[in-house]
Amino acid sequence: MLAVNRKVLDFLALNRNTSLLLVAIILIGAGEETWMRFLPKYLGALGASVFWIGMFDAIKTLLGGVYAYPGGVMADRVGHRKAFVAFTAISIAGYALVFIPHWGAVIAGMFLFLAWTNLSLPATFSLVASSLPAAKHTMGIGIQSLIKRIPILVGPVAGGIILDRFGMVNGVRIGVTVSIVLSGGALLLQRGIEGSPVTSPGPLQFRGAIRRFDPALRRLLFSDILVRFGERIPFAWVVIHAMDNLGISATGVGILLAVEMATAIACYVPTSYLADRFGKEPFVVVTFLFFTLFPLSLWLADGFWPLLGAFVIRGLKEFGDPARKALIVGYAPAESRGQVVGAYYLIRDTVVASGSFVGAALWNLGPEANFLAAAAVGALGTLVYVATLKS
Repeated sequence: MLAVNRKVLDFLALNRNTSLLLVAIILIGAGEETWMRFLPKYLGALGASVFWIGMFDAIKTLLGGVYAYPGGVMADRVGHRKAFVAFTAISIAGYALVFIPHWGAVIAGMFLFLAWTNLSLPATFSLVASSLPAAKHTMGIGIQSLIKRIPILVGPVAGGIILDRFGMVNGVRIGVTVSIVLSGGALLLQRGIEGSPVTSPGPLQFRGAIRRFDPALRRLLFSDILVRFGERIPFAWVVIHAMDNLGISATGVGILLAVEMATAIACYVPTSYLADRFGKEPFVVVTFLFFTLFPLSLWLADGFWPLLGAFVIRGLKEFGDPARKALIVGYAPAESRGQVVGAYYLIRDTVVASGSFVGAALWNLGPEANFLAAAAVGALGTLVYVATLKS
């Protein structure tokens, strides 16, 4: 029995470090997903204008890039355990600011409460890579991605019910309270992660990290920027479109998000296994195609059931995401993996953040303009990636 369990754990790329990380991801995600997806509506309820809702999404995307590099550097410098504990503590401080009844406090708080999501990303990849053999990188990242989505199966539905019952403002505050409690538990668990050696004790060397980019990583980055720019155009407006234009309740939105995540979760293990065995690049191409198809399906949806189909497509965009992340990790040199991964995401998300402003401008022209432009940019990014694979 123990031998069977060990085989299952090995197949799923689970050891002490990766298991503790996964539990922490579940706890933090279970809290955040009850309210984070509803923040655009929450900002509107607090009096924020369309410009500031778009600004919120732009800052969120920008921080994903700006925080990634120092997060990677910190993991290289002080080790994964200390880095994860620090990131979680910063996020808890940010949650507290959401209780202030002004949309400006939410904008200010996001500089703190997005710390875990954004600062920890390179550290997560680095921990997986340092804790597992290269042949298990895709599976390790795939399981991490799978576990990260499990709270989204429950969180948005529970959050939607809470918001429908207690109202947008009070409902979000209840969700934030849950986040503080669960993140406190995650903080304690992270102290059990085994220490890692310091590999980059010197000063920040962003240009040096860029110079370490493999040519294949540069090509992937360029296509990834285009595809993610297209994704960002409608991102902040999906929930607003569903609720305001199609009449979907908050509970209904939670169900749509849960279906999206269930679809994504169903992909992770089989595609990670196949990508490790047969090559990662074809799976990345399929993922980029689903990124392109989602805004088209969103444009065609005229009710709950067609919208449900659109969210299934949105979930399928995770089809090759572990393969893409494993390519990034594989292209990064081991001695500076955190910095290189962080530099990748800094460049990508800093550029992609402007897509939120483009999305806000297009939203003023109507959903059709927003969704079709997003699909066009996604198609361009997919074609560029396919072309560079052949070159």
